Amino acid sequence: MEMSLTQIAKPPPCLVNKNSLFTNKKRVKTTVKALRNSYPKRATLSSNWNVSSLSPLSSSSTTPTWFPRFEELDTTNMLLRQRIIFLGSQVDDMTADLIISQLLLLDAEDSEKDIKLFINSPGGSVTAGMGIYDAMKMCKADVSTICLGLAASMGAFLLATGTKGKRFCMPNSRVMIHQPLGTAGGKATEMSIRIREMVYHKVKLNKILSRVTGKPEEQIEVDTDRDNFMNPWEAKEYGLIDGVIDDGKPGLVAPIADAAPPPKTRVWDLWKVEGSKKAKKNLPTEHKMLQNGHTALAYTYIHV
Repeated sequence: MEMSLTQIAKPPPCLVNKNSLFTNKKRVKTTVKALRNSYPKRATLSSNWNVSSLSPLSSSSTTPTWFPRFEELDTTNMLLRQRIIFLGSQVDDMTADLIISQLLLLDAEDSEKDIKLFINSPGGSVTAGMGIYDAMKMCKADVSTICLGLAASMGAFLLATGTKGKRFCMPNSRVMIHQPLGTAGGKATEMSIRIREMVYHKVKLNKILSRVTGKPEEQIEVDTDRDNFMNPWEAKEYGLIDGVIDDGKPGLVAPIADAAPPPKTRVWDLWKVEGSKKAKKNLPTEHKMLQNGHTALAYTYIHV
């Protein structure tokens, strides 16, 4: 017995029901919508998320009015909310663009509050550093600079060019100043152009350092002829910074009684050293250690 295709596809009469899902299109649509609404919504990276719902100890079903978004949880954005900018790499064009944009953003948000620039940098490009310097001077808000670890070359320059009275160092940091470095190659004319440009940057940097430190340009030129490393107290005496953070608090820096103090500084002005007055007065300096045969300090090479 042959059957047509329409007869094969047609359901048997016993199974046909007017209220069935197969025959009632409106019921199919409402059922699909109900199923879709019953499933929980998928959380996306840009959607708000409830932290309390992730905790096994939380039994509250109420959702707070605001929760941080996923993209807001990185350290850069969190620091910017506290008006903190961190320079923790070599100074190049890409880093300078980021620092400049952050400076302009914070200054546009509130020009009355200070901007804190933390520096841990070995230096880098002079032109990129001068761009950051110009942005700092263009900001109406005060730019406070703080050295963490190392501020060398352009890092030390940016540290010293912060707002006067708001330049600081951590007690275990190091500061280094020197003249600009560079190479020249090619034809004699091309080399002379490069050398003339390096001399221009050298004179420009010396003038700015002379203004912020209060020292004559001749002394700046002599002191920057070679790598000149300083501890925070030497940098303060030189005029590169205005103070040492947590200076004298034993909770952060607790020296032993016979440790070498910072040179040219009274020990009792910095720390409360336990011991006799003789122990306080006769603490050895780095210069005395070199004279007494500790030549290892003079032959330490640091590869950068």
